[in-house]
Amino acid sequence: MRVLRDLLRDYRFAVGFALLILLLTLALLSLFSPYDPIKTLQVPRDQPPGWRHFLGTDSRGKDVFWEATFAVRNSLALALITAVLSRIVAILIGFVAGHKGGVIDRVFMGIADGFLVIPLLLIIVTLAMLLRARMTLVNTALLLAFFGWAWDARMIRSLVLSLREREFTLTSVLSGNSVLRILKKEYLPYATPLIFSTFINNMGWVIGMEVVLAILGLVRLEIPTLGTMLRWALTYQALLLGRWWWILTPVVLIAILLIGLYWVSVGISEYLDPRMRIQRVKI
Repeated sequence: MRVLRDLLRDYRFAVGFALLILLLTLALLSLFSPYDPIKTLQVPRDQPPGWRHFLGTDSRGKDVFWEATFAVRNSLALALITAVLSRIVAILIGFVAGHKGGVIDRVFMGIADGFLVIPLLLIIVTLAMLLRARMTLVNTALLLAFFGWAWDARMIRSLVLSLREREFTLTSVLSGNSVLRILKKEYLPYATPLIFSTFINNMGWVIGMEVVLAILGLVRLEIPTLGTMLRWALTYQALLLGRWWWILTPVVLIAILLIGLYWVSVGISEYLDPRMRIQRVKI
């Protein structure tokens, strides 16, 4: 609780945290939805916002508010699964390559560079086209995690390279500590701010990629996400027909999610950064 109070003193973290809590609340409300998230024609179509339907209804006969709760839940789940999987790969490769150096470093960084130089969006879109019928949330997360670790692994490796030259690393090596212990006890505390930052940033990247894939029709469109919700609104020309509540809902939620993630990332990174902590103490 003390850490949370310290973080909330930063207005950026406070606002970002409040936005994410709002979205988490929406996600939890999906558990109490009176409607099936897959079925259509459950309510009157194209109804504007009102007391009965808080955010109106769409042309598919679905309540926009309750569909949004499922969309937020699925998008957050997709982002979390992808970020966790890609962080595991990025941390392992970054730590091992930076600490070991030599051939291992060259091999791992060669693989990472290969992922960085390829046209990532084109490759992901091509694979999604081939796997369109199997692009469930889990499979989409696996696909994005496979391509989402390279840049962050290189950043972590660069940090570990600098830490490897410090005296405490030499002392730890001469003390007979294993590589795993050195990575865990010596390097991890310094790398934690960077890991948190890349974790949050990766979630934002996943949200953006999912929206792109959904608009292109390369995911399972019957699964409600923020991307598929926007795709259906565009397909039925909601903006041209004046059904602003339908297209505005996913756009606003996507913006809130990205802003919340960014400000939480900035707040946590600065709090965990030892240099920023020293500055706060001096102030």
